[in-house]
Amino acid sequence: MTTSPSVENLIVLGKITSVHGVRGEVKIYSFTDPIDNLLDYRQWTLRRDGETRQVEQVRGRLQGKVLVAKLAGLDDREEARALAGFEICVSRSLLPALDDDEFYWYQLVGLKVIDQNGQLFGVIDHLMETGANDVIAVKPCAGSIDDRERLLPYTTQCVLKVDLDAGEMHVDWDADF
Repeated sequence: MTTSPSVENLIVLGKITSVHGVRGEVKIYSFTDPIDNLLDYRQWTLRRDGETRQVEQVRGRLQGKVLVAKLAGLDDREEARALAGFEICVSRSLLPALDDDEFYWYQLVGLKVIDQNGQLFGVIDHLMETGANDVIAVKPCAGSIDDRERLLPYTTQCVLKVDLDAGEMHVDWDADF
């Protein structure tokens, strides 16, 4: 029996959306890029409304823009339907190492965003994927220059430096924009 990773150590990589077929397969919306990277992980922690379950992914495939997966011991359509809405989590320690100038989104959330004049815009609330580039949503916090929410492009022109140890992201962005 495997032990459950601590909640703080888990990262959400997808969500079970519905059932597929009659043999207990589930449809999955993946947050990974490319989306079928989720299938690289065999041991999943499913989480919904405070409930957690440990499952093993036996096989999976890309079908259009969703994944279809077979979980060990799950052979019934109705049992599979009961898993809809569960988040699929894995331990952060299983994620591949990144280069020094690359970051996982979860590492950026909560960083203070500071412009070139040393002004605090706020903290990163979340990131969004758009067609052209990712976007950083910055919410005001104690000490920020105003109470505006800002959306900044996550590009090399805007993001000058990310310092995880200091909890800061330095940006080239006009405070009035």
